[in-house]
Amino acid sequence: MGVIPARLASTRLPRKVLREIAGKPMLAWVVEAAQRCPQLDSVVVATDSDEVAELCRAHRWQVVVTSPELPSGSDRVHAVAQLLDATIYVNIQGDEPLLRPEHLSAMLHLFQRDDVQVATLKVRCTPENVTNPNAVKVVTASDGRALYFSRATIPYDRDGCGAAYWKHIGLYAYRKPILDRFPALPVSTLEQTERLEQLRFLENGIPVHVAATEFDTVGVDTEEDLQRVAALLRQRA
Repeated sequence: MGVIPARLASTRLPRKVLREIAGKPMLAWVVEAAQRCPQLDSVVVATDSDEVAELCRAHRWQVVVTSPELPSGSDRVHAVAQLLDATIYVNIQGDEPLLRPEHLSAMLHLFQRDDVQVATLKVRCTPENVTNPNAVKVVTASDGRALYFSRATIPYDRDGCGAAYWKHIGLYAYRKPILDRFPALPVSTLEQTERLEQLRFLENGIPVHVAATEFDTVGVDTEEDLQRVAALLRQRA
């Protein structure tokens, strides 16, 4: 099941999920891409906004209204999981209008392994993003497990050997037992320091497996991001 957390009260770009991009609301780009993923049997929008819920009903998208007090997208997905049963839940950010079905398929492919409990994505980091703290980097072990996520430039290329940098894409998939544990886990020190909720899993000893994709995304947080995405979507069309 795909779950799209869609808060209206974003701080840096208010009402962003309803902003029009290349002829339709941002949320529509995300929902439609998710619905094209053959591995998802359903797609649900999880929102704290009556206005977003009305948009969903107008488009006949399945929607669940969740509490505005929930602190993160993972908590919002967990709230949906208490109402709608599935084996695997995919957390699809509502501010990722460049989402492709291939992103979701790459993550879900990892669950062919029984030991995978949480999955996410990485893409090659462009040179301009290597030192950008808004582009989260990830380093992984040889079996694909995440070793660490950071806003810092990791790994540190001490001798200038030409390190490979990977950008983390903030999409997640969880088996239900792990998703049910997430809200009860204490907010971790590293999570608070980096402001990255996925570090809560690592600090609590829960492996996060990472699939590679060739398709980058642009999470929309600012007006500049919005205009950049609009230009890219017009090119794609």
